[in-house]
Amino acid sequence: MKTYSYRVIIEPDERHTYHAYVPALPGCHTFGNSLEEARKNIRDALDVYIRSLLADGDDIPQDKGIEVVEMYSFPEHKTPHAVHA
Repeated sequence: MKTYSYRVIIEPDERHTYHAYVPALPGCHTFGNSLEEARKNIRDALDVYIRSLLADGDDIPQDKGIEVVEMYSFPEHKTPHAVHA
């Protein structure tokens, strides 16, 4: 059995659900009402996606992307004092 490794991105969306996708596999998207449901659904979507490629004799894409999470610190924004005339 071959093991494939892919980055999965899960983001909250405007409907208060979670959108999950795999950048290396175009069209491999799903969602869930909770983070746990989105994780389960994307695992299912990955399974179907890869099985479909294998059944069609297509090459299995490899995830060659690099993901970097950067943290930035900004000074707190202070609102200017109102000028009274």
